Amino acid sequence: MGEQTVTPREGRDQALPRSATAPDEVAPEPRGGRLARMRAPRRPRLWFEILLIAVSYWTYSLIRNAVPEQRTAALNNADWIWRTEHHLGMAFEESVNHAVNSVTWLIVGMNYYYATLHFVVTLSVLVWLYRSHPGRYAATRLVLFATTAVALVGYYLYPLAPPRLMNGGDFVDTVMVHQTWGSMASGDLKHMSNQYAAMPSMHIGWSVWCGLTIFALAKLPWVRILGLLYPVVTLVVIVATANHFWLDAVGGLLCLAFGFAVARLWYGTLPYALPRVVPARGTGGPLLPTKG
Repeated sequence: MGEQTVTPREGRDQALPRSATAPDEVAPEPRGGRLARMRAPRRPRLWFEILLIAVSYWTYSLIRNAVPEQRTAALNNADWIWRTEHHLGMAFEESVNHAVNSVTWLIVGMNYYYATLHFVVTLSVLVWLYRSHPGRYAATRLVLFATTAVALVGYYLYPLAPPRLMNGGDFVDTVMVHQTWGSMASGDLKHMSNQYAAMPSMHIGWSVWCGLTIFALAKLPWVRILGLLYPVVTLVVIVATANHFWLDAVGGLLCLAFGFAVARLWYGTLPYALPRVVPARGTGGPLLPTKG
């Protein structure tokens, strides 16, 4: 009989193929039943995501604007919010509104910030997640969708007038004064949007979602810092333009916490802890690296 050649264990280990991606960046193959496979991170499909986002935002706008405006209740709730903030010694919105309104270029810039960046930044973060973090995309998107869905409940249960529409208030409607397109609830556009859906503030809910996502996943330190600054600047803008009380921002944060809780329950971990790299959908094949 010929001699048998025994390959040392070290040699066998070295012969095994290794992924070029770090273990915590790779999604394991989903195992278990159908539910486990549904909850496993998957590579998103572009056409489906575009359709889902478009339909979801259309549905959100339709429901938000279909909620009865309930003007009397909204104004009464605004009075209660204003009294509560005075009781807390934190009724600073009017001072900020007047101070910023006295600097024309600044308040005009804030009007356009309020009207545009809310959508531009949020969509940009979604695109970045889709391209660079496909394994985390669906879970992080779920946070955003759940946050927005529960906000609709708030609009229905607690109609609230923004400060600029308060009875007896001295707030400046900066869009009307400076004739800028800064709010769907002012000027010729006011009939296209529910003016009394101010609680919770989705400008804050969405901006904090963006900021946390950028801070958690971006690599460059200055980009992470910008991520944290974005919701802070947004808070100043919504107050300075008299579109929200600061307590509306608290409502937005509570909705965002609900969104994270939903994603945590479904995926078993926070979205940012999921692997970045996932198998190609429907192939069960090799793990595909993506851009960092």
